[in-house]
Amino acid sequence: MSGNRHVVIIGNGISGVTCARNLRKLDENVRITLVSGESKFFFSRTALMYVYMGHMKFEHTQPYENWFWEKNRLELKEAWVKEIDYSSKQIIFQSGEKLAYDDLVIAVGSKPNKFGWKGQDLKGVQGLYSKQDLELMESNTQSGVSRAVIVGGGLIGIEMAEMLAYKKIPVSFLVREAGFWDNILPKEESALVGKHILEHHIDLRLESELEEIIGDESGRVKAVRTKSGEEIPCQFVGLTAGVSPNIDFLKGSELLTNRGVKVNLSFETNIPNVYAIGDCAEFDQSPAEDRRPIEQVWYTGRMHGETLAQTLAGRPTSYKPGHWFNSAKFLDIEYQTYGTVPASWDSSRVDSFYWEHSGGKIAFRMLLDKSGTLLGINNFGFRLRHEFFDRALSEKWSGTKVIANLAKANFDPEFFAPYYIEIQKEFKNQFGGDFKVSKPSFIQKLFGASV
Repeated sequence: MSGNRHVVIIGNGISGVTCARNLRKLDENVRITLVSGESKFFFSRTALMYVYMGHMKFEHTQPYENWFWEKNRLELKEAWVKEIDYSSKQIIFQSGEKLAYDDLVIAVGSKPNKFGWKGQDLKGVQGLYSKQDLELMESNTQSGVSRAVIVGGGLIGIEMAEMLAYKKIPVSFLVREAGFWDNILPKEESALVGKHILEHHIDLRLESELEEIIGDESGRVKAVRTKSGEEIPCQFVGLTAGVSPNIDFLKGSELLTNRGVKVNLSFETNIPNVYAIGDCAEFDQSPAEDRRPIEQVWYTGRMHGETLAQTLAGRPTSYKPGHWFNSAKFLDIEYQTYGTVPASWDSSRVDSFYWEHSGGKIAFRMLLDKSGTLLGINNFGFRLRHEFFDRALSEKWSGTKVIANLAKANFDPEFFAPYYIEIQKEFKNQFGGDFKVSKPSFIQKLFGASV
């Protein structure tokens, strides 16, 4: 079917590599080339922090052996793309070399945001996304750093704070909002995370916004100034105020872009045989009711790659993302979310159940519509099973049914404290419900069932 057809994928992150691997499984004959200037081999981006902290070497972040690519006839081209000639179907590299394609997949990911702050390009100022960013951070913090400042909350910010704290570099964390990640988390969860950050001796400063980064005579950062006029001496600044699609080199051409590369639900752009997936793709219509036009999450990138591979193999497939979920860590507190739990909601339309352990590091939130049907949950400090909530959302379970069966969702080993028992008790106190509260097993009693 494919003959000598050549599929070129720009970007070897989770989206691009997943697309290449799945396309090869579906089509033995198509020629596939992965292009990346960042690294020759695919690596786990989420593991970069552990390389910095010395828990693993960079090669340990590569899930496939180097021979994997040749064995599966996936060609690798380590180079940076300068521009694309869509009329002649050629990629032009910064070296001037060209590469022809029949189908082109753009999977170039994200880049750290910069908002035009004075001093944002000084030495010692950087974001954290790429392998090159990791190497730069290792160089920038090797010596002579008595304090670091991180600008912007969120998941990359908390990762960078943990990395620096591990190296015993004091950190001031500037968050312009009133609560940590409070555009995503409800106020109770935001407060829980903020308190936990402070307990780790990280100087979290809420409602503190960057005005200027100040440099010394050599062009290196020496301080930051906030909008309140405070000056904080520092030798390293991490810019972690979100990411945006890495598409600067694509703008100004016939390819339709906005914040990202515009695509339909089949990942097709406005140019025939050109597709975009992953962080850099922007849907022209929402893929589902609770989804955003740009999805910058690891598992959605994987799903993009799997879906597009079907289309490229001659099996046209539209993207069906299913129910939203995500997971992360705030230092040593694990976080999971399933379904729809916004930062705030209309209480005339939505009921909220919230339970928090007295220790302040474990919490459970469930949102219900006024008929009592599950909308979504947040979970902090213990693990619950994804397949349980995927089924509950698909089958539109009531909140009472979810809570009554919560023991089945428990992911932690049996000898962990069974928090679901206390959650069941509290839900019954607040909402009632005709169900029995779970009883701890013998092993739980032996190790202590009290939470």
